[in-house]
Amino acid sequence: MRAVLWDMDGTLVDSEKLWDLGIQELYRRHDRELPAEVRTATVGGSAETVMDIVYADLGLNPDPDHMAQTADWLHEYVGELFATGLPWCAGAKEMLDQLLAADIPMGLVTNTRRDLTEKALDSIGRHYFSVSVCADEVPSGKPAPDPYLRAAQLLGLNPADCLAIEDSLIGSEAAVLAGCAVLVIPNDIEVPTSARRRRVDTLDQLTPADLRAVHTEIGDLTERSA
Repeated sequence: MRAVLWDMDGTLVDSEKLWDLGIQELYRRHDRELPAEVRTATVGGSAETVMDIVYADLGLNPDPDHMAQTADWLHEYVGELFATGLPWCAGAKEMLDQLLAADIPMGLVTNTRRDLTEKALDSIGRHYFSVSVCADEVPSGKPAPDPYLRAAQLLGLNPADCLAIEDSLIGSEAAVLAGCAVLVIPNDIEVPTSARRRRVDTLDQLTPADLRAVHTEIGDLTERSA
């Protein structure tokens, strides 16, 4: 394990609940309640993916310009919530501090747009990350592998040398497709394990040595199955 690549929403900070509030407000403006299955489908998705799902469920005309305007509104709404402060997920800040002290490079890999990510970094602390990649900076956001491939490239590493930490199925699929080993800490949605994906309930009480052990185990299994 030569680097750790972090998802942001729901992994480092418990901001998925703020996205919940934003999407719920969007539904209220159309006199609807947000169905649980729709919210589940949007967790970890890019702005484009979220708009596709929401517009289909609301029965709205999928006009690209109107969808882009709605996505802008949603990001502005959630951005105002971000400005009030972001709560840490359990053990996340402690792990960032430990990895920084151990001189292990870290990247932030998120489906959130750059403008909103910058607001989040003001809260999280940008000094932790050698690189950051947002969905609007690559050809396709998660679940495509592009964000993780770009982060590994910026670090000058093979994705297989990186451990990705994710909370969602969409994000973990992107990391696996990129060739990363993945540690999943589910937030609101359960994510199944697989050959390249391990799960823990929380980062609390874990150490960088535990992360290295996960990365090594996944790498050994991959080599044996090749």
